[in-house]
Order: sequence, then structure tokens, then C-alpha cells
Amino acid sequence: MSHKCHSILSSRRGVPRAHIASVSCDFDNGHVIVEHSHPEDQLVFASKGVMTVLTRLGIWVVPPMRAVWIPARVPHSIKMSGQVSMRTLYLLPKLVRALPNTCFVMNVSPLLKELILHACNMQRLNKGKPMQRRVIEIIADQLKAVHSVPLQLPQPSDPRALRVVHKLLDDPAETRTLERLCRDCGASKRTIERLFITETNMTFRKWRQQLRLLHAVQLLASGEKVTEAAMSAGYNSTSAFISMFRKQLGTTPTRYFES
Repeated sequence: MSHKCHSILSSRRGVPRAHIASVSCDFDNGHVIVEHSHPEDQLVFASKGVMTVLTRLGIWVVPPMRAVWIPARVPHSIKMSGQVSMRTLYLLPKLVRALPNTCFVMNVSPLLKELILHACNMQRLNKGKPMQRRVIEIIADQLKAVHSVPLQLPQPSDPRALRVVHKLLDDPAETRTLERLCRDCGASKRTIERLFITETNMTFRKWRQQLRLLHAVQLLASGEKVTEAAMSAGYNSTSAFISMFRKQLGTTPTRYFES
């Protein structure tokens, strides 16, 4: 984390609490904000670049013009893909009660985008001031209406399944079958398949597909072409990648990032 961003976050502890506070930071490709947590709920918006949020429960990939909701006190780290312009709102816990107590990626409407940028310009919003109270209420109303985007990858907690996960996170293009991956993980193929379904609510095959999709999104944000990203993420062809991308996100990779 840059010194400027770190000092803003640190100094907030000595300032009377606002209902919404904000931080704006720009980061280079590959920068990592190490694991930390906040006493407030957090809305992290990517106005440029892609962020990958990692918690003990999973991974959330946040493309441009999307945001991730991080509930209060959830330990998380953030990795940047491409040049990232991050705009973060910190909300007093339960200010928006309709949102779940888990992380999720959301689409950001044009109005919500402008509200986030406006709040970042103001830095601190308090309901005690009528104009600021109205902004807070509109932000809360917009957040109640958001829709989640399927850009998350849940992680199992069982150590045997996690060993498989770590092998694939190190190389998403890994082509070995699950049976071969299990040889070094202290469990049978059937056990690992059961653990993935029980602990991630996904089959291992679907989990692996999602990993490759999210990895390709990160590569695209870093400047790679669609074909290069598809091959590096383990797809057999560019058309197979585009088909999976369209199935999950409703459009082609090029149109998705342009929008």
C-alpha cells in the first residue's frame, strides 16, 4: 500500500466517526495490499483496472466499473491487475442492513458510480448535516438494489482440498486430472470431489472452470489480448474461452471491458 493511502487509513482512528468515510488510491500493476480488516463495512470500487480480493473463504475478482462489498472485520488482501484506480467507501456497520454478511461483487449503476465519486470528493459524510444525510440515504438506497456478479471463487477449508486449490492457484492452466492432483494431497479423488461440493457448493470441474475464467479476467486487465489470456488460463481455444465468458457474464470479453 502506498504511504499516502496507509496514512489516511491509519489516521482515521483518531477522527470522530462519520457515517461514510472514503479513501482514493491509485496502484501499479501487481501491487498487493496485505491482509487487514476494518471495523466498518467497506465498498471497494474499481474505476480503472481489476482488483482481486482474497479472504479465507474465497476469491473475488472486481473488473472496471464494478465493486466488491466487504463486511466489517473480514480479513482480506487485495491484488492489482493493470493500473488500478481504487475508490473505497467505509460505512458504519449496519448502515445498509439489506446487504449480506459476506463478500460479493456487484454491478455499479451510473448513478451509484457518481455517488461513490462524489462521496470520495467530500471524504466524510455525516447524517447530522442535511445535505450529507441526503447523499448517505441515496447511497444506501442504491446499495439495496444492487445485483451480484458471478466473479467469485469459494475456497474449501479442509487441508486436503486446500492442497489441490493451492496447486491450481499457482498455475490455473495446469492440465493434470484431479486423480493425478490427488496423489500428493493425501486424499482420494472421490473424497476431494465430495469436499468441493460440501464446502464450496460447486463440483470440482465447475470450480476449476471458474478459476480459469477469473484468471483470464485478471490477465485481460493486465493488458493481454483475448487469445493470450485464454491460452494462459488453460483454455483449449479462444472460442471456448469466449463462450464460457459469455455464459457467465452475458457478453464477450471485449465488450465487457469496453462497457
